Amino acid sequence: MTGWNALDIPDQSGRTAVVTGANSGIGYVTARELARAGAQVVLACRSARRGSAAVDRIRDEVPGAAVEFGALDLGELASVRGFAEGWADRPLDLLVNNAGVMALPYSRTADGFERQFGVNHLGHFALTGLLLPSLLEAPEPRVVSVSSGLHALADIDIGDLNSERRYRRWAAYARSKTANLLFVHELARRANASGPLAAAAHPGFAATSLHTRGARMEGRTGRERLYEAGARALAQPAEDGALPTLYAATARGVRPDAFYGPRLLMWRGTPTRSWRASWTVDDAMGERLWAASEQLTGVVYEGLKS
Repeated sequence: MTGWNALDIPDQSGRTAVVTGANSGIGYVTARELARAGAQVVLACRSARRGSAAVDRIRDEVPGAAVEFGALDLGELASVRGFAEGWADRPLDLLVNNAGVMALPYSRTADGFERQFGVNHLGHFALTGLLLPSLLEAPEPRVVSVSSGLHALADIDIGDLNSERRYRRWAAYARSKTANLLFVHELARRANASGPLAAAAHPGFAATSLHTRGARMEGRTGRERLYEAGARALAQPAEDGALPTLYAATARGVRPDAFYGPRLLMWRGTPTRSWRASWTVDDAMGERLWAASEQLTGVVYEGLKS
């Protein structure tokens, strides 16, 4: 794994991938490099304008790339269902659950969920479950969920998943990223040898727009500029931040429930196995979160053991 980079991605010809939130940042780089390696890639994005522009940009950077836009709003379960229904019976080799929001002021999704938990976890839980039949049609399917090293700031509160008692934006973000890891842990346990290989990744500190979105929404220009300056000084480029995701999605020897991140202090560098908090491998909590997620989304995973 030492020194692994995008040039080491195995040939992806004949494989089909969906990457959520692929219009910018590490999602864009992930989609572009999968397409460069020969995969047919669907950029599943909320904004048709930004998603279509990203498709055009990839086609400019990678002549002949097989890429297309798919409309998907992870904050609205009806949109998630519509995307899955539009997929129909096509096999799906790879699902990259990349889209996310970070440290936003309190708001709710269209279905009434706290937005960070709703988009980062529940939307992807529903999408994966609805696309599971297509994943099971592929010969070697994978599901990769993008978490964060900041998951270490907070375990989930199973009694207050929507932060109704108290909302602290960074704690809510950390809990949603813990939920991503618990989801992968439980999916890997249930899939065993009969389902998709489930793994997780995080980008370290990557220079993307994710960090500034909350400040921009509140009109806090000074804070937004401060975050931008910090990213310029300390963060690695999105091209490097995407490498752990690309490794988990394509490399040979990836194990179920593995978690990959940057080599240097979980901050930057080439991919390696990453440390994770002990609560993200708690079988009992994984089962409880899974059951709660099924109840909240109405999506039940058919074909996997409980």
